[in-house]
Amino acid sequence: MQVVFVHGVPETHQVWDRLRGNLSGDDHLALSLPGFGCVLPDRFEPSMESYADWLIVELERQDEPVHLVGHDWGGILVLRAVSLRPDLVASWVTDAAGAADPRFAWHPLAKIWQTPGEGEGWMDAQLSLSDQDRTAALARFGVPEADALVMVEAFDRTMADAILTLYRSAVSVHEDWGADFADIPAPGLVLAPPDDPYAPGRGAERAAERSGARLTRPHGIGHWWMLTNPEAMASLLQEFWSSVA
Repeated sequence: MQVVFVHGVPETHQVWDRLRGNLSGDDHLALSLPGFGCVLPDRFEPSMESYADWLIVELERQDEPVHLVGHDWGGILVLRAVSLRPDLVASWVTDAAGAADPRFAWHPLAKIWQTPGEGEGWMDAQLSLSDQDRTAALARFGVPEADALVMVEAFDRTMADAILTLYRSAVSVHEDWGADFADIPAPGLVLAPPDDPYAPGRGAERAAERSGARLTRPHGIGHWWMLTNPEAMASLLQEFWSSVA
């Protein structure tokens, strides 16, 4: 059965390469969010609603229901897709379930991006840095150096502007989308990495309970689990898919 991966911010589909290389079989694909390392189509507004609609269209193009996996913003889009069209998935996995919790609060960097002027200044400052300096900054946040360089090379003005629009459309994402994320009929797995600084608290646990999903807290795993622990996480995913087949 087809597996579909959805990346986050500030990433491209390449963030999944290490993990995909550890999967048995090759029936999987990694989508590219419009504007993230690829063209932003004309008249496409990079808002949370537009990206959710885009993901649903991509899932409709598949021959059968898929195993859907999302990370970071990709994980938030998974929440919306399975809330609206659970018929398109055989199972789903997200590490961003906390965004559907009523007590959800954005992390400090997101709040900078959501602030007009301040967000543009932050992006301008990043784009003015050398690739070496930006790579080092991502590495300090836990991204392996080689993968950080890949992210840096893809980060351009198009992605920067898309990020700002996306985050500003999602100030109240938990209020706008949270209520629909309940009693999802397709089997789900909520990842709650204990070392993820962007997802503190018990929001993932509460969201998993409301949606009917399983919850796992893989030991020693952080935000970029597909990069730092690709073999272990590929095994965890495959065990989950086997259990719901």
